[in-house]
Amino acid sequence: MSLRSIVRELKEMRDGIGSTSKRGAESKCRLSRTKSYVAPDVLVTPVELNHQGQWANLPSELLLDIIKRVEESESSWPARAVVVFCASVCKSWRSITKEIVKTPEQCGRITFPISLKQPGPHDSPIQCFIRRNKETSTYLLYFGLVPSENDSNKLLLAAKRIRRATGTDFVISLAADDFSRASNKYVGKLRSNFLGTKFTIYDSQPPNDAAFQQSCQSSRRFHSKQVSPRVPACSYLVSTVSYELNVLCTRGPRKMQCVMNSIPVSAIQEGGYAPTPTSFPQIFDEPFSPSPAIKKKVPITDLNSLSLSEPPVLGQGSIEPLVLKNKAPRWHEQLQCWCLNFKGRVSVASVKNFQLVAAVDPSHNISAEEQERVILQFGKIGKDIFTMDYCYPLSTFQAFAICLSSFDTKPACE
Repeated sequence: MSLRSIVRELKEMRDGIGSTSKRGAESKCRLSRTKSYVAPDVLVTPVELNHQGQWANLPSELLLDIIKRVEESESSWPARAVVVFCASVCKSWRSITKEIVKTPEQCGRITFPISLKQPGPHDSPIQCFIRRNKETSTYLLYFGLVPSENDSNKLLLAAKRIRRATGTDFVISLAADDFSRASNKYVGKLRSNFLGTKFTIYDSQPPNDAAFQQSCQSSRRFHSKQVSPRVPACSYLVSTVSYELNVLCTRGPRKMQCVMNSIPVSAIQEGGYAPTPTSFPQIFDEPFSPSPAIKKKVPITDLNSLSLSEPPVLGQGSIEPLVLKNKAPRWHEQLQCWCLNFKGRVSVASVKNFQLVAAVDPSHNISAEEQERVILQFGKIGKDIFTMDYCYPLSTFQAFAICLSSFDTKPACE
């Protein structure tokens, strides 16, 4: 049997799980009507049906070989959805698929939703684009170089801008039509101050290392199919973005700085490591018990008191976070404008365009090449179309949130 036919049968089997469970439930109902006793209502889960199927009992060596071939052959979206289908067959397929599929840092590919919270590759950046809709105040992040003609690009994340009396919120979700914090599609948010000069990025789950849990704001979140109010969700502060005030109203590019509270500065040193979550927290099915980090009161830094020239103040025993700064553009005499080398990925001049590099102290012994490496770049290529390229140690979610801060109006910075 060819690889294509195996994949085709997998799709047909996956689509047929729902109809099989319906037929099974109906037949049980008909049988129960002919009996005098009352039988308990037993729900047959899709997992149990999968174990009874022909694909669940494949030899592990053969299964490993099949999924390896599928993973290697389908390297780009939308064809890579087949790898996700393999993980949806049953528990044995899921465990082998998760073992084979590497993180974006290792393979440079985005496969599962958790990949959006994992660091990008070291060498070549992951290239995406953002489509802005001013009427609905939404921002959609797609995987790919530029928008395709048939709109077949893979949607990665979506954000909606919500104006408040004291600032602006950008709610970030996995779906373009669900921005509720009560949904399991919610992944985080970006919040600004009144002037639009300070932004705070909150993640829906903590970093991998508990040492980076700077603060947690408990709030109620419910599953879409549940009504129980016992399961609170937490917002973990993972980054702050600051724009320098333009007091003299002089014309020039924006100056910005990002303090990555969830990423240590050692991550960009040789042999360094950035926190890499492996799964979303199972907060909907498990009882919530506050961790010591949540119970303990942690002082939150006042964002309005920070300036771009001052490093973040560290508490005793804390780990120094990575700080990013925008790369200074050069003045082009002939074009009479500020210019940056975006390597062909940006074609329209805009005050929103920027490149971020590491801002490190000489005592950290980080090479000059690493200090000049562009970790995130963002720029305009057309009406309401922007490119976003990022690499290690940022994740898709972190890069997208930083870029969203550039969309907010900043009257005090321009």
